[in-house]
Amino acid sequence: MMAVVLFGLFFVMVFLNIPVAVALGVSSLAGLTMGGFPLTTLTDTMYSAIGKFTLLAIPFFILAGVIMEYAGISRRLVQFAKVCVGHRKGGLISVVVIVSCFFAAISGSGPATVAALGSILIPAMVESGYDVGMSTALMSASGAIGIVIPPSIAFVIYASISGSSVGKLFAGGIIPGILMGVSYVVAAMICSRKSNIKPQPKASKAEIWAAFKDAIWGLLTPVIILGGIYGGIFTATESAGVAIVYGLFVGIVVYREIKIRDLWRLFVDAAVSSGTVLYIVACASVFAWILTTSHIATDMSSALMALSSNKYVLLLLINLIFLIAGCFLDASSAFYILVPIVLPIANALNVDPIHLGVMLTTNMAIGLITPPVGINLYVGCSISKIPVAEICKKIVPFVAAGIITLLLIVFFEPLSMFLPNLMH
Repeated sequence: MMAVVLFGLFFVMVFLNIPVAVALGVSSLAGLTMGGFPLTTLTDTMYSAIGKFTLLAIPFFILAGVIMEYAGISRRLVQFAKVCVGHRKGGLISVVVIVSCFFAAISGSGPATVAALGSILIPAMVESGYDVGMSTALMSASGAIGIVIPPSIAFVIYASISGSSVGKLFAGGIIPGILMGVSYVVAAMICSRKSNIKPQPKASKAEIWAAFKDAIWGLLTPVIILGGIYGGIFTATESAGVAIVYGLFVGIVVYREIKIRDLWRLFVDAAVSSGTVLYIVACASVFAWILTTSHIATDMSSALMALSSNKYVLLLLINLIFLIAGCFLDASSAFYILVPIVLPIANALNVDPIHLGVMLTTNMAIGLITPPVGINLYVGCSISKIPVAEICKKIVPFVAAGIITLLLIVFFEPLSMFLPNLMH
């Protein structure tokens, strides 16, 4: 009965278009009341959930991403990619994916990547002859790679739930993230084969060198963040703090695009985004606590295990559940609700938690571009000024490409485990 109340009330509120965080909080409060738990459990659990050192990486990486955007790094990365490959057939398609991967290695957020790069890249693609719907769909899909390419906020949250190593999760996301990017390039090439594309002029060596010198500070950002983590110099949380200091130095001293008067607006933007994510984490943690304490998660795990004893059948079922969840939930909410259910199954099947985390995060990346709650789609549409219904048609090839990539990750474990094992 408790499960019916929790999930029933939650999904009813989600379908009524009530914010997910509110739906989680209200359904959790109803569950606590029904289970006879003291209401102080709500505040205590919320506080303890977000009071973890690992989760400090979330506001830090969000702030670092905002700083990089204000510093003009995204514009310089776009320009450098354009002079390198923009003149080739489908060059702008490659530019979108390459720059999205680089910016993802700074912000760790899918919607932030679309917002930062879309206003530059979508008009450039349309001007070159690409369909506006396809351009917006490509930008939205490429931005979703932001939660797979490290550093990833989704990986930080999964690590806090599962007890996995953040560094290994970051390493595990590199190859799958690149593979997703390649699949999106192929999908976009197929979609645009009949378009009348105007080729970009080929840049001279002097122009390439000038663009490289201008973008070098941005190109060094992921090297510093990831190199420091994998080199054992600092933790993932500490690397986010380093990224903030580095970004402020570049923005204020090197590029001089961040003024002292901009700092207040910059910090407010980051605080609003961080508050939204952490509020969802706090409410979702109460929901997950009730699932665990009431043995609902254990019962649901046992029910799923009873359906089949075949490892890959169960993995496909888990991925199907997360694909459906991604249509309605963000990664934070889905992880707190569903990971306590699927983690015992993965352990019983001898699936490495790192491999599971990469699989589930790839699912949620696809969820960022699947209606009705594909956040990246709405961000992209707000930039290109097209209706959501139009982009829903154009996004289908990219969803298909993402699912093919997901299946490769599921059935070929070394894609996600090669680099973590190399680290070990």
